[in-house]
Amino acid sequence: MMQEPTRIIAIRHGETAWNVDTRIQGQLDIPLNANGRWQAERMAESLRDEPIQAIYASDLARAWETAHYLGQAQGLPVTKEIGLRERGFGNFEGRTFLEIEQQLPEQSLLWRTRDPDFSPAGGESLTALRARVIQSVDRLAMQHAGEQIALVGHGGVMDVLYRAAARLDIQAPRTWALGNASINRLLWTPEGLMLVGWSDTRHLDEDVLDEAAG
Repeated sequence: MMQEPTRIIAIRHGETAWNVDTRIQGQLDIPLNANGRWQAERMAESLRDEPIQAIYASDLARAWETAHYLGQAQGLPVTKEIGLRERGFGNFEGRTFLEIEQQLPEQSLLWRTRDPDFSPAGGESLTALRARVIQSVDRLAMQHAGEQIALVGHGGVMDVLYRAAARLDIQAPRTWALGNASINRLLWTPEGLMLVGWSDTRHLDEDVLDEAAG
C-alpha cells in the first residue's frame, strides 16, 4: 500500500545576538535576543490556525524557545529531536566570519568552497550533517504519514532540506534565503522531499531590521 505523504513546515529559529554579530554558533547554546523572541511570536501567531499534529525541535535554546512559541499557539507539546541540531562547527564556534578568515585562512577556504568532507577541528562535515538531518526527517515523517508536522531547527538544517528537496548538490552555490523565523514548506514521500514553498517571512513585515542592514 502506498504511504500517504507527510506535510512539513520547517522553521529556522529566531534571531540571536550572535546572528547579528555574524558569529558562528554551531552547537553552542545561544538564546534568542529580543528581536528573535518577537519573530518567534509572530511566526507562531501566523501558524495558529494551521492543522499541525506534532512539533519537533532541536534541543539548542534558540530553536527550542522558538518552537515553544508555536507549541503555545497550537496547544501542543514540543518534542526534542537532536538530529535537528545545527552543524557542529568545532573550533569555528564563537568566532566571527572575519576572525575565521583571518585566523584560519586555509580552513576558511575549505569552508567557503563547501568542501563536502571538510570538518573544523572537533566539528562535522557537510556530508555528516546532511546524513544526520535527512535520517531524522525521514524517521519523523514516516511516523506522521498523512499528517502535517513542524520541524524547528537552524540555518544549516534548512539548507540541507532545501538542497534535498531541490535535488541540488552539496557544493552548489546558495541562492536561496535562510531567514530567521522563516516558514518553509515541504512534502515528504518515501521517494524523498519536494519543495512546496520557501522562505515565507510575510509575518515579519513590520520588522524594522532589513536583512541587508544586518
